[in-house]
Amino acid sequence: MKTINTTEKGKVFITCKIDEEYNWENVYPQHIVAYIYSGELELTYGIDTLTFVEGDTILVPKNQLSRSIKRPVNGQPFKCVSMSLPEEELRKFYLDHTILETWTGDIMKQRPLKKHSLFDSFFESLLPYFDIQDELPEKLVLIKIQEVLTIIDNVDKRASSILGTFKEIGKIDLEKYMEEHYMYNLSLERFAFLTGRSLTTFKSDFKKIFKNTPGKWLVEKRLDLAHYKLNNQELKSSDVYLSVGFENLSHFSFAFKKAFGYNPSSLQSN
Repeated sequence: MKTINTTEKGKVFITCKIDEEYNWENVYPQHIVAYIYSGELELTYGIDTLTFVEGDTILVPKNQLSRSIKRPVNGQPFKCVSMSLPEEELRKFYLDHTILETWTGDIMKQRPLKKHSLFDSFFESLLPYFDIQDELPEKLVLIKIQEVLTIIDNVDKRASSILGTFKEIGKIDLEKYMEEHYMYNLSLERFAFLTGRSLTTFKSDFKKIFKNTPGKWLVEKRLDLAHYKLNNQELKSSDVYLSVGFENLSHFSFAFKKAFGYNPSSLQSN
């Protein structure tokens, strides 16, 4: 049986321990910084995938749709500690610190935080907090947030271009975004939000670009991708349906047969 142990402290500190591979999709409303003690994390943004291992410190930007796979490695469970970075505290910090505005390249294709012993020491200092039964004092939580921000700013100044920017989501290239994220199981409302649109504007813009409704287009794209994975990569339906954006196996099998005229298992048997 899969065991997932998570503990929250001070509303911003979270430990996670998993003894079997686990995957999920998420959009975080706040920036997250996390440290991996053991295991492996595969983080996919659209069509780009990064892999993080023991000793890595990760910055996960807010409002970025991602798919995560956590894996045990060499008999050790996946274990990490993460903390959210409230915007109020970020604004306080960057009032007195410069922001690097010359970030080059796509943040999603690079490791945002360089390795440093200061990260090792900082996250080790958080572990005892999870053994304390009482809630942590708010002042202590705020001190630790400012401490990790100070470390980040000194170790990897590039992160300031992410953490020190407070713009609202604006309209982005809808065609590019949908082509890179259609395999994520999101509602149309969430797709609209993440592309900087109201639901009405999203549907209108979508129809102009793709000459189809979002619902029909998403199902067709997901089924085409599933067909490719089943036929060319010799995967099973149980390995495919989640990765192409379907919630459950029965719905996927029904939609697949309706579209192609045969069951997904037909491709597996051939």
